[in-house]
Parts: sequence; structure tokens; C-alpha cells
Amino acid sequence: MRQLFIKQKVFSISEKFTVKDQQENDIYFVEGSFMRLPKTFSILNPKREEVALITKKMFSFLPKFMVEVNGQEILTIQKEFSFLKARYSIDAAGIEVRGNWWDMDFQVLQHGKIVGEVSKKWFTWGDSYHVQIQDEEMETIVIAIVVAIDCVKADHAAASSNPAT
Repeated sequence: MRQLFIKQKVFSISEKFTVKDQQENDIYFVEGSFMRLPKTFSILNPKREEVALITKKMFSFLPKFMVEVNGQEILTIQKEFSFLKARYSIDAAGIEVRGNWWDMDFQVLQHGKIVGEVSKKWFTWGDSYHVQIQDEEMETIVIAIVVAIDCVKADHAAASSNPAT
């Protein structure tokens, strides 16, 4: 089992952060498209090659995020129409997210088998997540799911704080 840590910088205007292992080595680099449309997050390996891409779909009635790993779309996160509380659905072939993913405490399963677990670290400066990888072949997908859900939450928070939307 591999342990990874994602820590976002609180005052990072460039939307860049890293994923580290237990020895604090940089394993992945996450780079957001600051002030560009469509909004994207690229996940890069240590050689700076893109291994995953998260894209917010433009011109969609309700917000929709697509996650690609190695050039293949593996997951979408879609806001559902609701009058009271914001609801989102995750659609992925063979991949399921179980638990309270809105509070970042969930498991990622592939065909019913746990491949990763995510928990939010509380009382930290900025958002920090602890990610346990059970199946190393699914590592990039699990990291992409964590970044995508965090992106959805940030987008929702920004929309909620803007009275014009």
C-alpha cells in the first residue's frame, strides 16, 4: 500500500501544487489553467509528462467536469438539478466512489474492489488530503479523482459566494 499526500497552498494564485509520498518526494505536479477557458487541471508525472487532465465543460446548463487519464475519458462529475442542496453525480465505467466524497472521506472502487482511500486532514493550513493507494495501477486515476472532486468543490464554493450566479 502506497501513501500519498496532497497539500494545496492557501495563497497560490497560480493554482499549482504537488502530490508527495511519505518521504516528501514529489510524485505528481498539478497545474491549473489560471484565468483561461475552459478551466483545466493537468496532472504531470516527475518527468513533467501529462498523465491526467480535468476539464470543466463550457456551455453546459449545469457544471460538468471530465477526467481523462492517459488520453481516455474515465470519469465525469455532473451537478444535478436540485432546488435545495447542491447534488453531484459521478459517472465512470467500472469505477465507483463510496463514502462522503463531498467531505473528502471516501473509497475508490474498481469492479467492487477497493483501489484507494481518501481522507481530508483537518486543522491544516489549506486543504490537505491523505491518499492510500491499494492498487498501484490505479494510482493516477485515484489522484485524478481527488483533484477533480476538489475542483468541483472549489467551483461550487466560488459560485456560492458570488451573488450574481
